[in-house]
Amino acid sequence: MDRIEACEKKFHQLFGGAKPNSGEGSDPELLQILQRLIFGEISYTGPLDDRMRELITCVVLAAYQCLPQLKSHSAAALYTGVTPLELREAIYSCMPFIGCPKTLNAISAVNDTFTAQGISLPIEGAERVSEDERMEAGRKIQESIYGTEIRDEFSSLPEPFNREVPDILTGWYFGDFCTRGVLDAKTRELLSLVLLAALGAEKQLGAHVSGCLKAGATQEEIYNALLHALPYMGFPLGVNAIRIARQCLEAPGDAR
Repeated sequence: MDRIEACEKKFHQLFGGAKPNSGEGSDPELLQILQRLIFGEISYTGPLDDRMRELITCVVLAAYQCLPQLKSHSAAALYTGVTPLELREAIYSCMPFIGCPKTLNAISAVNDTFTAQGISLPIEGAERVSEDERMEAGRKIQESIYGTEIRDEFSSLPEPFNREVPDILTGWYFGDFCTRGVLDAKTRELLSLVLLAALGAEKQLGAHVSGCLKAGATQEEIYNALLHALPYMGFPLGVNAIRIARQCLEAPGDAR
């Protein structure tokens, strides 16, 4: 099966029978280049299934505020079997990485897709811990994967920032989001990894490669997640992320 045939097959699988561009519009050649790369080549490379690939695509599009494309890929995610809860959770979990305003824009786009699909809003809640429990529950999740690395790093800041900076991370990301369930630890770590890659956050990438391994991801899944995100983030950021992942995975004493 060549790239054109593969693209047509994958497009059909993701978009409910739709066909890739065959010459329509003002820039058909550009669309054919990107569709054949993404849907005819990269979508067949590596072990990740279509559900995970679409979650990766959605969070990267959220990071870049590509909202029309996010609506399309939200529909594709649902079509491949991602549940509304899983898709919503993936977008919610972007907030500590891309900030509040961008996450609100992204979830609004996803909600438009839900409405178009006949999914009533709001969908069911996923909160599992109380306000009083969130910090301790988040700390347990954080330390099981990352130890006390963040707390140790900021311990030399003056009062109260030596406590507040690591506590905000612990409470916000791990306490408010990771305690919600819905997505397993491996999925969350792989999505975090591609978000950091998309943002060019090279310093944090290494820690999250190790975090992916500790959460149960394989080397192949880590490389696959970064490769799948590459066409959306561009070659320089994508290749830099893959290079950092390789350095971490090949380092003596890594988490494998």
